Amino acid sequence: MSSTSGVATGEFAQGRPPLNPRGRRPSLHDGSGRRATLLIAPTIVLLAVVILYPVVSAVSQSFTKDAGLDPNTGMFVEGGFAGVSNYKLWLLQDCGGGAFSCPPGTLGSQFWTATGVTFLFTAVAVTLETVLGMVFALVMHRKFKGRAILRASVLVPWAIPTAITAKLWYFIFAYDGIANRLLGTEILWTGDGWAPKFAIIIADTWKTAPFMALLILAGLQVIDEGVYEAAKMDGAGAWQRFVHITLPLVKPALMVAVLFRTLDTLRMYDLPKILTGGAGDTSTLSMLVVDQVRSGFNAASALSTITFLIVFLVAFIFIKFLGANVTEQRAPKAKKAV
Repeated sequence: MSSTSGVATGEFAQGRPPLNPRGRRPSLHDGSGRRATLLIAPTIVLLAVVILYPVVSAVSQSFTKDAGLDPNTGMFVEGGFAGVSNYKLWLLQDCGGGAFSCPPGTLGSQFWTATGVTFLFTAVAVTLETVLGMVFALVMHRKFKGRAILRASVLVPWAIPTAITAKLWYFIFAYDGIANRLLGTEILWTGDGWAPKFAIIIADTWKTAPFMALLILAGLQVIDEGVYEAAKMDGAGAWQRFVHITLPLVKPALMVAVLFRTLDTLRMYDLPKILTGGAGDTSTLSMLVVDQVRSGFNAASALSTITFLIVFLVAFIFIKFLGANVTEQRAPKAKKAV
């Protein structure tokens, strides 16, 4: 009896289904396997319709010419197979007259600027949100009077729709707004230079730092308090407990939070669109895709495919190399017998 329960426990620990009474695992040919397949089939079909089909459609259309005037001949073209010319438009700045020939101000010439701005927003905003989220989570994790009220109030910025947040900060950063009055300056926060970039980063950090705090707080709540008590008895200070206990144990939740925010920021559109409208070189990749749709849908499909590959690559790096496991905790690898 004990050996059977031990085997079952080991199977569950490794994430595999337990053996049935005949000593075999359930398969698709068993009744339970067929029932499970029928239950998840609607979800698979729905995901294929709303996710897989748009991705495949965008990739296929990215290899098709847009109907319009050919920049080389000046003649109207109906479209047809374009090869990789749509990708050359963005990656090589090739607008039809050779590499690096897109005139300044055209959408094709803005790809690398938009890519750099997108990664700048992602790096700075996610870093600030992670630090502030950790601070908020540590404060909300402590026991004190009014903790429930504090937790609810901290989540208010995250609950506000992004469009409303952008409009709120648009008025704050207006020329005669609160920001300039408090600072005693006359900065054009939504104009040119670095001010629009700072405005977007500040607004995005204000809105989504509570989201980071919520996920990190969930990781803090599963840490056994006995671990901290034992560390105190051994003479560990607050900083030592944070570095050697809190950070390692909260890392899974922290990495998932950073991954979600990184992917979300890489696709950011509504906040900079409403707040600055792309002024001061603040157009992101998603904004560039929407602008390109108005002049050429297939070229926009190529840009959206490039954006998708960038997001996919970042997610792969997080999961493969940085330990952001969003599905389940990996079981420790068994040591090979010598």
